[in-house]
Amino acid sequence: MELALVIEKFILVAIIFGISLVTAMYSTYAERKVAAFLQDRVGPNRAGPFGIFQPMADGAKMFMKEEIIPTQSSGLLFIVGPSLAILTACIGSAVIPWGQTLTIGSRVIDLQVTDINVGILYIFGVVSLGVYGIMIGGWASNNKYSLLGAIRAASQNISYEIAMGLSIIALLMLTGTLSLKEIAQQQHGFWANGWFTWNFFRQPLGFLIFIICAFAETNRSPFDLPECETELVGGYHTEYSSMKLGFYLFAEYINMFISSAVMATLYFGGYNFPFMHHLGLSENLVTILGVVALFAKIIFFIFFFMWVRWTIPRFRYDQLMNLGWKVLIPLAIANIVLTGVFATIFK
Repeated sequence: MELALVIEKFILVAIIFGISLVTAMYSTYAERKVAAFLQDRVGPNRAGPFGIFQPMADGAKMFMKEEIIPTQSSGLLFIVGPSLAILTACIGSAVIPWGQTLTIGSRVIDLQVTDINVGILYIFGVVSLGVYGIMIGGWASNNKYSLLGAIRAASQNISYEIAMGLSIIALLMLTGTLSLKEIAQQQHGFWANGWFTWNFFRQPLGFLIFIICAFAETNRSPFDLPECETELVGGYHTEYSSMKLGFYLFAEYINMFISSAVMATLYFGGYNFPFMHHLGLSENLVTILGVVALFAKIIFFIFFFMWVRWTIPRFRYDQLMNLGWKVLIPLAIANIVLTGVFATIFK
């Protein structure tokens, strides 16, 4: 592999990592502002104009807080838990196509870290590994509330991963590929042969199942049973403080960011937007506008995550399991059957 390509990929990884951290940091600010708006409050307004420096103040507070490791905890695993959670949250972005190609001089730069032909399976693998960070942290804390939160997280993720996987199977029957880049390219344009090219219009039920499962996978309300404060104090991170707690909180918001990017790519055209190649602009400018379009879709989904959190009360645990096993999985299987029938009829 040539040195220029290695440097190019290293710079792209650094940029994506930085964007992920900044997005997670300001998602905490947006969360509080959205909650304040929905509850007719002001929200953070002391640290800088409109409180925009509040995330930096929170970060400084996290770094300066005392680092506490319970004497009865499993020392090494207590540290591994949050480290694994933040690691798995960050590496999911490697297969997401953030835009088309940029041409700088004689080099054509692909705005994707790597395009593997099993990109969706990679995403599912990373999501599956993410729960280990929660399980290890909850078990290593040697606290009954933390352990209950970890058990809830494990059972919740396993249950909803099945329905999420089944919803993707129906999408794969239409796209014929596991590559996120190819799926994004197939959604080029906005109208073709009488159909909207975005997969949302071809798989609305699949998207509904996927987004519900995404809420469960990211432990967001109304599926935040692993960290239910009214029952479990703080759930799996009850015993954590300082930046170990910060890693868990950051991992949740990074997961929300990556989930939004995946949904935008799979169902809403990714970096594609209507009439993008009919504007008479240079390819580089179209690529930049495509990146902006993708991030606009991501921001919309992040807002939707927050809106739902402050609008819908959490489920009871039995309701959570019933929804996953008795509603979403049968619906996902029915969606596969219907997709197969329609794909055969309209082939």
